[in-house]
Amino acid sequence: MSHVTQKLQTLRSLMTGHTDRREERRILDLLAEATAVELNHLLLNVNLDRLLSDVDDRVVGPDHRTELLELLCMKRARELGLPVRAALVTALQRGHTPALFERMLHALFLGLSGRELTDFKNLLDGRGNSHDLQQLLFHDLDNALLRQDILTHLQREAELAPSGENKVLSDIDDTFLANWKDTRYPQKTVYPGVLQFYRELDRGPGPVPGREGDLTFISARPQDPLGFIEDRTLATLREHGVSSAVMLSGAFTHLLGNARIAAMKLENFSRYVQLYPEYGFVFTGDSGQGDVLFGEQILSAWPEQVRAVFIHDVVDTPEAVRQSWRDKGVFFFDNYVGAAVEAFEVGVISRDGVARVVSAAREELARVAFASEAQRAARVLELERDIQRTLMPGALPA
Repeated sequence: MSHVTQKLQTLRSLMTGHTDRREERRILDLLAEATAVELNHLLLNVNLDRLLSDVDDRVVGPDHRTELLELLCMKRARELGLPVRAALVTALQRGHTPALFERMLHALFLGLSGRELTDFKNLLDGRGNSHDLQQLLFHDLDNALLRQDILTHLQREAELAPSGENKVLSDIDDTFLANWKDTRYPQKTVYPGVLQFYRELDRGPGPVPGREGDLTFISARPQDPLGFIEDRTLATLREHGVSSAVMLSGAFTHLLGNARIAAMKLENFSRYVQLYPEYGFVFTGDSGQGDVLFGEQILSAWPEQVRAVFIHDVVDTPEAVRQSWRDKGVFFFDNYVGAAVEAFEVGVISRDGVARVVSAAREELARVAFASEAQRAARVLELERDIQRTLMPGALPA
């Protein structure tokens, strides 16, 4: 049996049943004396929620929990890998976050810089549930001074180390799948080519792909206090082929009216920009529920960071109106091949990326169970029309 395995068994044994102050002291000494490799192994293989609850602060007696957290989040934090740091955040974020926990969260963020800080934030947002980075900093962290200190740190580090990549933001209903005003497809149909379009935006226009996992859904769907609706929406997205995404939800008070929907999305986006100031942003929405207004607002408020806005047209917007929006940087499209052409022209996906969207859209359209052959024929004609745009001389210059 290896030395680290023995230590892990000892740690688990000390955490079994009630833990008195003598056993807490042994836990603290074991962790303090562990090498960096051992410490990472131990923390990745014990229940951190249980560890934080087993080690207590006392009104009369030693403050062992404070000592434990200062050891892990401050004194030895530089020795911890990002997965361990993220696991600590998850444990600190669960349930109520007292002042001690908030100070430790602050220390974990300010102890990182540059690309490592960006990777840490993305790791926290990649946990696949409503306990994401925005929930952590804007809801769970109550201390406004600590929050502002973290946000200032994020901004300062972004200026020193811009990522050069884009966060991909998208609406859900009538943008990812037909689910509101769009009657051209059967209800709940995932639009042909949309997943590949997201992948290409995530990949970026350059020869070297950007990091995967920069997809975020920003929706008018409400969020309940416990996050059940958001978690269920994320599960539904996974069932429809979205392997990893973040969710920025709306509120029940903003469900009605395009202006209210746009205002809720704008509030969410204003927070999200503060979390990822090192990124650019690309948004895809639809013409049925406030997304045009939202797109115009973010282009106006963050012109240097918002690289493009694409609008899936589900209300037959006249060509003259489309052109007027195009002049403002808001690009309307009928299908995701058309969206890919527009995205290539503004420089957010590659030429090869357009070809991959064409291939995916054709294959996926052939599998849609339309209600009638006339409906299918109309969508095929529409798609082939935009595919022809990619074949025109000079349409997609190398």
